[in-house]
Amino acid sequence: MEISRSDRRADGARQWWVLLGFGAAVFVAAAIGGLGVRGTAAEYANLDQPSWAPPSGLFGPVWTVLYAMIALAGWLVWRRAGFGPALWAWTAQLLLNAIWTPLFFGAGRYGLAFADLVLLWLTIGVTVALFWPVSRAATALMLPYWAWVTFAGALNLAIWQLNS
Repeated sequence: MEISRSDRRADGARQWWVLLGFGAAVFVAAAIGGLGVRGTAAEYANLDQPSWAPPSGLFGPVWTVLYAMIALAGWLVWRRAGFGPALWAWTAQLLLNAIWTPLFFGAGRYGLAFADLVLLWLTIGVTVALFWPVSRAATALMLPYWAWVTFAGALNLAIWQLNS
């Protein structure tokens, strides 16, 4: 069976729409977090922090890049395997990601936020393991995020201990 040029164009357009959908999902997760951090730069600055804590201005640019990588990774896996176990794990980690900021900043629940980060870290690990056989590129895109969440977990733990 021969695939027509118009069928190929339709499939290509669909792929871009799905990429946009992954971007929208990540944007929603980021927006939920963004709602929790409005006006919190002063709160963050007033917390007792470890000497290695980064300035609050670093978080926005880092997360912007990481969110783009997360969306692209999900899309790459979808292109190869569709929506299956790997993308269920991707969805779970995104939900846990969205929950952290309201817990930490909105509720000031540093211990609960740390527990969320532990679950997030583990879920990213599951996502990476499930991505590996599907797309090495998607796996590589998730690794900086996993590293940043490792750092964020250490920072969250230190802040929790220093401010309890």
